[in-house]
Amino acid sequence: MTSALDLTPTDRQGAASTGADARPAVPPLAPLDMPVQDFTRPAQGGPDRVRNGLRVWMARLIAFGGTAALAVVGFSQMLAAFGANPTPMQIALLILFVPTFAWVGFSFCGTLAGFLAPTLTTPEGPNDARLVIVMPIYHEDVAVSTGLLVALARELDALGMGRRTEIFVLSDTRNPEIAVNETLVIDAARALSPLPIWYRRRLTNEDRKSGNLAQFIRNWGGRYDQMVVLDADSVMSGATIKALSARMNADPRMGLIQTMPMLVGGETIFARLTQFAGRVYGPMIARGVAAWSGNTGNYWGHNAIIRVEAFARACGLPTLPGSPPFGGTILSHDFVEAAAMCRAGWTVRLDHDLRGSFEGCPPTLLDMAARERRWAQGNLQHSRLLAIRGLRGVSRAHFIIGIMGFLMSPLWLALILVGLVLSATVLLSTPEYFPNSYQLFPEWPVFDSRRMLWLFVGAMTLLLLPKFIATFRAWLRPLARQSGGRVRIFASALFETILSALIAPVQMLVQTRQIFEILSGRDSGWDAQTRAGSMPSWGVVARHHWAHVVLGLGTLVVLARFSPEQLIWLSPILAGLILSPLTSRLSASPVFGRWARLRGLLVTPEERDPPVILSEAAAITRSLPQPVTGPAALMRLAEDPDLLARHSALLAPLPDDLPRALRLDRVTAGAKIDHAASRGQALRDLDPAETDAMLLDAALLTRWSRLPA
Repeated sequence: MTSALDLTPTDRQGAASTGADARPAVPPLAPLDMPVQDFTRPAQGGPDRVRNGLRVWMARLIAFGGTAALAVVGFSQMLAAFGANPTPMQIALLILFVPTFAWVGFSFCGTLAGFLAPTLTTPEGPNDARLVIVMPIYHEDVAVSTGLLVALARELDALGMGRRTEIFVLSDTRNPEIAVNETLVIDAARALSPLPIWYRRRLTNEDRKSGNLAQFIRNWGGRYDQMVVLDADSVMSGATIKALSARMNADPRMGLIQTMPMLVGGETIFARLTQFAGRVYGPMIARGVAAWSGNTGNYWGHNAIIRVEAFARACGLPTLPGSPPFGGTILSHDFVEAAAMCRAGWTVRLDHDLRGSFEGCPPTLLDMAARERRWAQGNLQHSRLLAIRGLRGVSRAHFIIGIMGFLMSPLWLALILVGLVLSATVLLSTPEYFPNSYQLFPEWPVFDSRRMLWLFVGAMTLLLLPKFIATFRAWLRPLARQSGGRVRIFASALFETILSALIAPVQMLVQTRQIFEILSGRDSGWDAQTRAGSMPSWGVVARHHWAHVVLGLGTLVVLARFSPEQLIWLSPILAGLILSPLTSRLSASPVFGRWARLRGLLVTPEERDPPVILSEAAAITRSLPQPVTGPAALMRLAEDPDLLARHSALLAPLPDDLPRALRLDRVTAGAKIDHAASRGQALRDLDPAETDAMLLDAALLTRWSRLPA
């Protein structure tokens, strides 16, 4: 049998243009074993581990050793500020201050480590690795996602990679209306793509995205050597994928190469803020992570190339015992998959030098908070995986850094609250100068305010200095010119810093609430991500932020009455809380986003000169069938036999061992169709699961379409 990988681009284009019956929905099965890992036993079947060089160890010394040194300095200076006999509240403040100060110090030390990042090159020579571009989707705007894939297919074909590359869309969609949009859009896209675009919609959704990829590997993994994983709103240029494939092909131990995606497409102030920060500060952060990670890097779930053999051998993830949020499916599976490959001896690396990697960004603060809820649960879940047998030390560090990224919010809040209680205690109590009888000399309360001031200045310096280093670094590169010039990029950095300072207190409280919900046993569920948001109404922002305003105003009144001098230090936090409804709503406004762009603020090179692949993807998206919602999404299948044929052609054959729930849904759906007087009545009688079962079965669809209109 001739594989699609053996077809010439001309043959493929001809096959795609002949209509729905030209090619099946999926290629022939090519199973690959993917055993579920037992993390209590050593990994099996990987290569020998490769030791990191002196350069990596020096970077780790700077990043982690520097952080430890700063933590010791912070501890000693804070303790000296309290004197020899600190009170219990001062001890509590000290315990909370040290990890907070160390966390700020780590961002600075990680930046310094980036100066030791390796210089990476792409090897020349033949490369016949069979490559697949994989895009898992779940309730997405499929026209946008597919437009990205078709544009990428054209670039890869132009670079001579068409003979060895395919595209696979892995759908986990359960909404029937969206499922119909997927099949009709992808059918149209197959006629536009010089590469095969395969489409498979899972019958059930076990283990979410990780289960989606695992099922793909077990069914078709033997067909490919390498896979590039994309998110529904992400893409990489053809040149970047060609370079990644060559780098992996040249190193048989290479298991995964992660790129640093650039955020694009932001229209609101919040999205543009995130986009600018990622573009200007992101490369420097990536250099630091690449420097100290070495061959034990991390995986962020998309925009990476993976050796299929390594993934299959090492990354069959188990289900954690217990119930969610800490048990069940591993949510942040990407970190765990990278750690699993590293413990098996495969190399995982972050290639910081490649710039042709792009993804969308959350449009609003509220959308970001919803997305972070699942990330928070997934990262806290990693606390159960720190004892994996054979886990590399740096993989454990990646887990801990992810956990601390969310725990810092409640720690920061606790630090502020303890500081306020400590201040209130000093203001409202009378010092006891002679606690012991017959004491000749008084004991004076000790509190070195000057030392505390310098600690605050030191923390702010460590927090802000990496941003200014990155901005200065941009001045020395074409990045500044491509972003509007040195003056505008500096003004944008100041604007970003001020706006981030207003948003940070709100994010602190939101993440603290999320941590509390997770520790209370509340699962995040699995909702579709918001890619393109809308400006929330005043009622929505008031409902989400009223508690932040009350807390900010209450603290302001108390401090103004009892300790006005503390308002100097807490004013950024209080301003962020009090203004949170205004900040949340206006930062979600595309109008203000355009206002900033017209004034040259928060502009990135990708905005001034859009990458070709993104411009072409936008044009392709407009040419594809646009999503249809409501009953019309399904009714059009019965009204147009051609659409019904195109949808049916993208249905994978149903296996003999259907899940019991799906078998029952098919039976009840068939009975309701047979007893319905019209198509509309049948749709009203079918519940969502039965409607989905009908859409997965061409025979049921045909029976339904033959009902009277």
